Amino acid sequence: MKCPYCGGETKVLESRHVDEGAAIRRRRECLACGRRFTTMERAEEAPLVVIKKDGRREAFDRNKILSGVLRACEKRPVRMEDVERLVAEVEKEVRSTLEREVPSKLIGELVMERLRALDGVAYVRFASVYREFKDVHEFREQLEKLLGSR
Repeated sequence: MKCPYCGGETKVLESRHVDEGAAIRRRRECLACGRRFTTMERAEEAPLVVIKKDGRREAFDRNKILSGVLRACEKRPVRMEDVERLVAEVEKEVRSTLEREVPSKLIGELVMERLRALDGVAYVRFASVYREFKDVHEFREQLEKLLGSR
């Protein structure tokens, strides 16, 4: 691999499996300039299309899931590694359906199922946006369901 700084040849210093073996993180060093950088190697997967609520189709983007979960977990005692594991689990389950097109509803439900187990407040925050609560009564219903299941 070429160095992103000078274009020189590089060598691998260290390799680690990440995302439960779904990717490899490599630490590299340039033989010409000596700078170090990290690369991620992931198997190229078949394109996955998400069917939105309004019927639009767009490419699957795990970063959208990550940003939504991070927003829901803001100022909560949730570790970043737990958030990343949640996103990896959702992506793995979506891809394991072997369908090329998946409804956004499936993705949202998978995220909520995992958030519910991870952090109740984050779950309610995510659900309130995802389910588009119209008023405080819908919000209360969701809270009562959450409290009733515990």
